[in-house]
This record gives sequence, structure tokens and C-alpha cells, in this order.
Amino acid sequence: MACKVHVINGELGQDEINAYIAYSTDKYGREPESIDITVDGDEVLLRQDFGKTPFHRIRRITGYLVGTLDRFNNGKRAEEHDRVKHAM
Repeated sequence: MACKVHVINGELGQDEINAYIAYSTDKYGREPESIDITVDGDEVLLRQDFGKTPFHRIRRITGYLVGTLDRFNNGKRAEEHDRVKHAM
């Protein structure tokens, strides 16, 4: 994925820009779609935009917080199947 870079209030070399992108990727676990780098003397301010964040539903089932049931063994699957589901 190509990260769009906007440098504000100064100029930076491509190696330094790549280092800021790598830093953001390591810190947040994914590469940003765009990054604003504001130069303020010897310091920089980074503002990353990652786009839409995927939403994963988490439910409490039989005392466990789970997103999916694919890791449950047969006993837990049977327990989930037999539980009483309350309507709202």
C-alpha cells in the first residue's frame, strides 16, 4: 500500500520520511493510508490516518469473550448450542 505523505513547515529527506512511516507501521501494526509530518524546529509532529477501522463483534458466551466460535471444542460448541438465548 502506498502511504501519502504531507510534509508541513519544512523539508525532509526520503530516508527520514520512510523511517517515520516504518515507525507508525510498527507502533500501530499497519501502514497508514496517509501521514502528515509537521516540522517544528528539531521536533516533528506525526498525524496518521488509517482509514476505516474494521469492527469485530465480541460476545460473552458461556463465560468467555469471543469473536467467533471456530476455536471452541465440541463440548463448548454443545454448551453454546444448548444455552438459553434471551430476547430483548
